[in-house]
Amino acid sequence: MKQAINAFERIRSSAEFLEIERQREIMRMNEASALRHARDTERVKWQGVIAGKDAEIASKDAKLASKDAEIAELRARLKG
Repeated sequence: MKQAINAFERIRSSAEFLEIERQREIMRMNEASALRHARDTERVKWQGVIAGKDAEIASKDAKLASKDAEIAELRARLKG
C-alpha cells in the first residue's frame, strides 16, 4: 500500500502532471469566461428588444391618449 501511495505522490508532483493540472485550470477559466460573455451578449440583445417594445408601447399610448382627448372633446360638444 505504501508503494502505491509513493507512486501516486511521485506522479502528482511530476512536471507533466502539474502542467496538465495548470492547463485544466486555464481551460476552466476560459470556459467560465466564454459562458459569461455569452450570457452578457444575450442580455444586451434582449435589452435591445425590450427597449424597442417599450418605444412601440409608448407610441401607441400617445396615440390612445390623443384619441381619448378627441373623444372627450366630441362628448363635450354633444352635451353642450
